[in-house]
Amino acid sequence: MSVVRYERQGPVAIVTMNRPEYRNAQNSAMTYALDEAFTRAVDDAEVKVIVLAGEGKHFSAGHDIGTPERDVDVSFERKAVMWWDHVGRSGGDQRYAREMEVYLGMCRRWREIPKPTVAMVQGACIAGGLMLAWVCDLIVASEDAFFADPVVRMGIPGVEYFAHPWVLGPRAAKEVLFTGDRFTARQAREWGMVSRVVPRESLAEEALGLAGRIAEMPQFGLALAKRAVNQAEDLMGLRSGMDSVFGLHHFAHAHNAEVSSDSLAGMDARSMKERK
Repeated sequence: MSVVRYERQGPVAIVTMNRPEYRNAQNSAMTYALDEAFTRAVDDAEVKVIVLAGEGKHFSAGHDIGTPERDVDVSFERKAVMWWDHVGRSGGDQRYAREMEVYLGMCRRWREIPKPTVAMVQGACIAGGLMLAWVCDLIVASEDAFFADPVVRMGIPGVEYFAHPWVLGPRAAKEVLFTGDRFTARQAREWGMVSRVVPRESLAEEALGLAGRIAEMPQFGLALAKRAVNQAEDLMGLRSGMDSVFGLHHFAHAHNAEVSSDSLAGMDARSMKERK
């Protein structure tokens, strides 16, 4: 079974994460399959808009930190950054190399896709799931969608793609990080993170309808408009802020490895879920 499905409906490409039995937890195989699907959509001149979806009850529970298919020690052809392979490295060298490529680097690469992207979110969108939604230009969420970045419970200041202050605002970002609590789609809409909130049964219709409307615009104009807004965000400090926080993120991993059982402070998927 492919971990990512690709289909086209007219000018709209639909990229679907397909690990529903694990709430679409993101392992490296999924990361590179997503990249392949996005590249396919970019290279297809008939595709005007890309929709990112998650199969099953949940959009994504985040990074894979405990399924039988966790592939943290597997090499893949690197696409996002020019750095050495993490496999065979040790300590902070290994984790830094992998996360710079698979998490921060890939998310930055996908943010720069020159075609509008729409995240179609239902159920859980947790930690690394936020990163996948945040790289999209628009987020359409179902009423039952919920969001959280609980990794401060590990002693780590947020996920690798640290967009929190820009997508939530500084006060909401602090509340989300300080508490680790879930927040609803309605709350995300109030904070400006989510574009639309709709009943679950209308989610696909609404997201694909929005994508179809966008697809009526000139393709080059859409690409330039997206680039203009992204550049404005970067002038507001998004890219340099992420660089600085990525260093704090890895300092926290190293601290955990020194004072506790591992770089995740002994936490796993089950314990993180139980504490939500």
